[in-house]
Amino acid sequence: MLIIDSPSNNAYFNIATEEYLLTRFPIEEIFLLYVNAPSIIVGKFQNTLAEINLDYVKEKGIKVVRRMSGGGAVYHDLGNLNFSFHKVLGDDDFGDFKPFTQPVLNVLNRLGVPAVLKGRNDLLVEDKKFSGNAKLARKGKMIQHGTILLNSEMEVLAEALIPNPLKFIDKATKSNRGRVTNLINYLPKTTTTADLKNYLTEEIHQNNPGSKQYSLTEQDIAEIEKLAAEKYQTWEWNFGFSPNYNFQKAIKIPAGFIEVHLDVHKGFIEKAKIYGDFFAEKALEELESKLIGQKHEIEDLRNTLSTIDLTGYFGKVTLDEVIEVFK
Repeated sequence: MLIIDSPSNNAYFNIATEEYLLTRFPIEEIFLLYVNAPSIIVGKFQNTLAEINLDYVKEKGIKVVRRMSGGGAVYHDLGNLNFSFHKVLGDDDFGDFKPFTQPVLNVLNRLGVPAVLKGRNDLLVEDKKFSGNAKLARKGKMIQHGTILLNSEMEVLAEALIPNPLKFIDKATKSNRGRVTNLINYLPKTTTTADLKNYLTEEIHQNNPGSKQYSLTEQDIAEIEKLAAEKYQTWEWNFGFSPNYNFQKAIKIPAGFIEVHLDVHKGFIEKAKIYGDFFAEKALEELESKLIGQKHEIEDLRNTLSTIDLTGYFGKVTLDEVIEVFK
């Protein structure tokens, strides 16, 4: 087994690393560890906008990255350690998460933490979740990866993952917001993610004779950065890949009540309908038609709407006021 400690805290890079390793090491077993700077990692089949507090995420500069596996959205920061097992896909039960969560439990139990695997894929301590796990099968290999909340900023986690569920009607996988906790509440206060890395690395070495450390080469890093730039940093993957959805929102501004309904396909607006009690000088159908084919992305919509005389459709309004109804 190869043990790899990512040299980066960039979520785009680290999520790309998981995919890159499938091709780089098609038959080797791998244990990957990485820590991301503040970021939200959404499941492959999720509607990204329905999982995040977009305004807050943008204000805080939190990266949003879609991963290859299913499951729910999770928040990462420097107080969260991520682990990833890669092995050749065999006759193992794909739905069994225990084999690859057991090393984590072994380490924590030895440290006096009463951690357990509960349900299908969550690790809990005193009925509070500190680790969510997900799986995928691809290119003849299986990846199981998970989080370990050690000392994450819980206030940021809570704010970043509180979208308005009433805005979206879709069939995308929804995240389960259970009670979560930091392991630092059960460990010595000086414990760091580097300490957990060391404990887990020792555990893997002991249980996998012949395992060895592998450092990403300059060529590895260049290939990962290329994949990150072409896929994991793009709007098309992180937002546009979302399942189709219907968006609706209503706001009250000085000019009146505005309500917007959108049908969105692969991130692009296919249908738009606007309602309200404002006084429109121009036909709203004109404005609705201008929205067709636009990305459901605030900066793109801002650019489009900034070229239009909105007062003709809504009366005395500002661009910022109208933009609010599309968020």
